[in-house]
Order: sequence, then C-alpha cells, then structure tokens
Amino acid sequence: MARLLEQFEPIKTIKHGDVIAGTVMHIDHDGILVDTGHKSEGFVPSREMRSLSLEALSKLHPGDEVFAYVIQPDSEEEPALLSVDRARGEWGWLHLQKCLDNNSTIEGVIRGFNKGGAIVDVDGVQGFVPISQLAPLGVRSGETSQEDVLAQRVGQSIQMRLLELNRRRNRVILSERLALQQEREEKKNQLLAELQEGQVRKGRVSGLSSFGAFVDMGGADGLIHISELSWESVRSPEEVVQVGAEVEVYVLKVDREARKIALSLRRLRPEPWQTVPDRYQVGQVVDGTITKLTNFGAFARIEGSVEGLIHISELTERMVQHPKEVVRVGDVVKLRIIKMEPERRRLGLSMKQVEEPWEEQVESTE
Repeated sequence: MARLLEQFEPIKTIKHGDVIAGTVMHIDHDGILVDTGHKSEGFVPSREMRSLSLEALSKLHPGDEVFAYVIQPDSEEEPALLSVDRARGEWGWLHLQKCLDNNSTIEGVIRGFNKGGAIVDVDGVQGFVPISQLAPLGVRSGETSQEDVLAQRVGQSIQMRLLELNRRRNRVILSERLALQQEREEKKNQLLAELQEGQVRKGRVSGLSSFGAFVDMGGADGLIHISELSWESVRSPEEVVQVGAEVEVYVLKVDREARKIALSLRRLRPEPWQTVPDRYQVGQVVDGTITKLTNFGAFARIEGSVEGLIHISELTERMVQHPKEVVRVGDVVKLRIIKMEPERRRLGLSMKQVEEPWEEQVESTE
C-alpha cells in the first residue's frame, strides 16, 4: 500500500492570489464552471470575466483551457471563486515587468484620453502615456485641436516602451516615442548593413536646411548636400526639391561608424560638360549671360553650369583696358564658340566674331 501511495502525487490545494490553469466544464449566462485539477471545481461569475469580448466568449467551449485568479479558495459547500479578469491583470503585470527588464516594446490599445495624455490598456493593466511621449500628433493651428486628434486615436493599437512600473501604486507610465525611436534604430541598422555605395534608391524628402536636403530611405535619413542637388548653381534646396516629394537618389558614401549616409541627385543625370560636344560645335553662335568680369576678360554662361571665357581681345575690335568698358554682369549677348575643350571644362567665346564671317583658326597659345 505504501508503494502504491507513492505513485500518486498529493492533492494540491489552492489559495487566495494563485493564478491557475483550468479546463472549461460548462458555460452559461451566470458564468463558467472550471475544472481546476484540484479536489474541487472552480466557478468564474459573469462579473469576473468582463475582459472577455463577446467574440472571445462565443469561441470558448468545454474542454478549452482558461487562466483564472483565485479570489476565494474552495470549501466543503462552495467551489473556489475565480476571476478571469484578475488573472489577465496578474499576467499583464508579469509581462510588463519582463518587458521593462528586457527594454523591449509592448503593444497596447488606447482606451481614452485627458489633457495630460492617453489612457491605454496593456494586457489587462491600465497605463498612461503622457502627451510628450505620444507620437507627433500633427496638429496645425486653426485646423484641428489636440483633443480631436487624440479622440480619433481611441481604439488604436500602438507600440510602447515602459518608463515606470510600480505595482504597489498601480502606476504604469509608457512612451510611444521611445518605441518608434527603437524601431527606427533597428531599421537604420539594417539599412546601413545592406546599403552599398553606387546604388540608386528611392526615398522621400523629410526635411530641408540651408546646406541640403534630408531623405528618408525607409529607416534612416541620408543627406543630399546642396552641391549635390544639381549640376547647376543652387542657392536654396527649395529650388530643386520639396518636403514630402518622392525622389530617386544615388548613394555617394555610407559611413557605418558615424552612421551617416551621403546622397546625390545630380549624379543620376549626365554631367553637362560630358554632353557639350553633342549640343555645340566650334563656330556656332549662342546666347550667353555675363557672370563675371576679370582683368583679362569676361565669363559667360551659355547653359546651366557650362561657362566660357570671352578674352578681352575678343570683346570688341577696339582696344579696351577692362571688360567693364564693353559689358556688365547680367548682360545677355550673342557669342560665337571659337574653342572647345570639354575634358578640361574650357570654352573659348567671342563677341567680336559674331557678325564677321568666321573660319576656324588654330591658336599657338592660350
């Protein structure tokens, strides 16, 4: 008999505060009868299972497993009094503590709001997200109020990070901003690992500054320096791109140590000097804009960043001491191309030869 008794585990008793797993025996409008696996059954009254949605309740059948919190242990007359709601809360506190220890994100649902922020439900535990820790609300003056934006988010599931957890004070403070930052950092790490110089990628312009434009590439922002926006001279990035615009960019450099990405727009287009021979030829007459005066001549732009030099001897037939005697910056004049060196980015122009019959001449000196 002693050996036989040793084969059976002693019947465990349950006590107040335990969270147990039970098997559903019967369901009706009064509640759920549960087999606790102990010496008697347990009962979950309807008032203790309000956290179960109608959909979840309709899917619950005899034989299914449920977790319940022991409100009152069983007695000879009554089964144990159990609570599904409190069990969910107990499990929620344990899950919250685990997420806090691991610095991991947790999902919750916005259930309400006040002037200070949003009230959220996280695994049956009520938490609070201060207004400063919510994702940017995008409120514009005169269009909508902060309360209206928060009201639209009620019922929305969001990812959060824990800032403070105090079960004794029933205090749970969370941050949506930190979760978004963590997600963005993870995406940035992935992007930096796979991005290669020379690639062409799509992105969206996320911001502009005096020195260039920032492009969101799906996890990380890269910078297009103002000098890389166009082959032409650019005074302000707004001349080329606008915030929100989708663009294709050329990856110039990936600095994984500094976590920086340099991008270019102009590298996706041919450098103007490379195609100058396709559009111009020696002897051709073109319009040019005077851009600069020097002692030895004047510079004129004929297209974008393509400029050439009008030597002082090519300004006019008469002798002049300085180009300002003939032209001023901003003047638009007719010019004849008398020399082309695209590989050296040099162009020789003449004003005085525009009206005269022209024949190509070989100069021995520059």
